[in-house]
Order: sequence, then structure tokens, then C-alpha cells
Amino acid sequence: MRIRTAVIGALAGALTLSVPGAAAVAAPAETTYTVVPYTNVNVRKLPTKDSAYLTTLTAGHSYQAYCWTHGQTITDNGYTNDIWIGFVDGYASAVYLRGNEYANLPVSAQC
Repeated sequence: MRIRTAVIGALAGALTLSVPGAAAVAAPAETTYTVVPYTNVNVRKLPTKDSAYLTTLTAGHSYQAYCWTHGQTITDNGYTNDIWIGFVDGYASAVYLRGNEYANLPVSAQC
């Protein structure tokens, strides 16, 4: 039973989900970065405001992000940016997160 579980676990780790036209969100085992929204912000399934709504990040709270990607350009509160921050299940526009254009994620943390 332990061998079967190990094989299934190894296979599961090798599987990835690919959605045409969308960047993959990083696996939770990778490096995380703390981000803080300055206003409530919606998390979407894909890096576009018309994508399926998943949840809302609350202003002032800390969240763990995995990467950034280019997506739909968002303009709000005097800022314009096409950078979206990747979380376990979806993306939020960096326009609503504190920090630089990448919400202080390193440039190397691209999804």
C-alpha cells in the first residue's frame, strides 16, 4: 500500500493543468511572497477582470502570492498596469496591491 501511495503521490506531483491563453499559477510548494492590498480586491480565475470571481482579499491583510504574470490592463486610482499576481487558485491585479508594479515580487517570480 505504501508503494502505491508513493507512486500516486509522485504522479500527482507531475501533473499540471493547462488552460489555453492563461498563465499557470505556481505550485504551493514554491517560494511565496507576502502581498497586502490597500483596498479590497477580487481574485479571479484568470488574469482578467471578466474571468470567474473566486474570492476577495481584504484591505490591510497579508496574503501569500506565488508569482506574477501579464494579463488584462487595469486602470484605477490613477494607476495603470497589466501585472496580475498569482495565488493558489487565481489572480488579482497588482494595481490594488501595495508596492511597485509587481506588488514587490521579484521580477524573476514570473509565472
